[in-house]
Amino acid sequence: MARAAMPRTVPTATDPVAVRSLADAEPAPYWLDDPGRPRARPALVGDERCDLLVVGGGYSGLWTALLAKERDPGRDVVLIEGQEVGWAASGRNGGFCAASLTHGFANGLSRWPQEIAKLEELGSRNLDAIESAVARYGIDCAFERTGEIDVATEPHQVAELREASEEAARMGIELPFLDREEVRKEVDSPTFLAGVWDRTGVAMLNPARLAWGLKQACLDLGVRIHERTRATELAPQGAGVVVRTPYGRVLARQVALGTNAFPNLVRRIRPFVVPVYDYALMTEPLTEEQLAAIGWRNRQGLSDSANHFHYFRLTDDNRILWGGYDVIYHYGGRIAEDYNQRPETFAKLAAHFFRCFPQLEGVRFSHTWGGVIDTCSRFSPFFGTAHGGRVAYALGYTGLGVGATRFGADVMLDLLAGERTERTESEMVRTKPLPFPPEPVRWAGIGITQWALARSDANGGRRNLWLKAMDRVGLGFDS
Repeated sequence: MARAAMPRTVPTATDPVAVRSLADAEPAPYWLDDPGRPRARPALVGDERCDLLVVGGGYSGLWTALLAKERDPGRDVVLIEGQEVGWAASGRNGGFCAASLTHGFANGLSRWPQEIAKLEELGSRNLDAIESAVARYGIDCAFERTGEIDVATEPHQVAELREASEEAARMGIELPFLDREEVRKEVDSPTFLAGVWDRTGVAMLNPARLAWGLKQACLDLGVRIHERTRATELAPQGAGVVVRTPYGRVLARQVALGTNAFPNLVRRIRPFVVPVYDYALMTEPLTEEQLAAIGWRNRQGLSDSANHFHYFRLTDDNRILWGGYDVIYHYGGRIAEDYNQRPETFAKLAAHFFRCFPQLEGVRFSHTWGGVIDTCSRFSPFFGTAHGGRVAYALGYTGLGVGATRFGADVMLDLLAGERTERTESEMVRTKPLPFPPEPVRWAGIGITQWALARSDANGGRRNLWLKAMDRVGLGFDS
């Protein structure tokens, strides 16, 4: 998604208006609370053989299976998913589908200055391809290419956004700067001081319906999908790979891993990713009068522009999704169902919402939820192979996987084919982020970094010695 911070004077989490607004909220992801949710496919029982096994039924796995069949309709492809397709991040995110492969232009420029223009081009083509696939397969996911505005809510952020806009312009990339009057003409909040508008590089969509649509497209092309089938072990066997599941196993010539935040079957990759929890609220549908009070006629996505952030957008039935700010890491990288609900974060988010949009006092929230994100130290995906090139992986999307997973799927298929392409020749694809240290150093380091980022937000964006040291070695923590 994007980075953000609210003004220094933020209502407390015990704000009675905020708490009342949550009274009737359903503790479930809004996107998955849908009568059109498809039934799960049967679990795998016994032995299966295939050319390509895809592990994971989120966007990463679904795009890989779909593109594999598009490249070679005769390829025998099996996809297994531990729960249900779209159940995890692919059904819980904010529904921002960004062209950026690098977690935003600024992050890409700082890490790959010599190839950022090429990476931006590849990302734009990737988003075009997603839009084309949605149309070609008739996927009903409320796809709207409305763009996104990064807004400044503190004076120092105004200068940062202006600098980013000017740097992009020097490279021929259009990210126009909006002053206070211009940004409030688009969306009216008293907290907005300026903005940068990416007019074409971000689409809004219903993330769960995208996942379900990709699932149906895969089935229509002949992909065999088994849900409620967890991969428990991977090992080489003969000229291929065997993956064991609770009730059987799959013998495959090649394997593509799309498990992202969940423990990777290639154990040496695990230190490169930590799972962090992100949270969101959804309002009830707004009335015409409420919409008019805040403008938002062009339906862009929005995000703030510092370290602790919010992202927000309109749905197709004019609800506001409001998420972000807290990023929660649990010791040892634990992932648990109980972590998907966090009342103290929901109360805080609701208070921030009414600070941003005081015109909407009285609006209530219909859903609260959370989900786990796979974050890495460079905030953007990394790729590789294992077991003699028979296994490929892509992970570390750090919250921007709705769009970038399709690019990652292409990279995995290129790597499995042993092909040199403009994707695999890029430095971004050829290099890896720094791994996170083991526990308890990881836990302590993440905690100190989160504290330092909050201090930076409260002190005009000034980075202390700890953050400067993290910058020098290329480590970070964001979502």
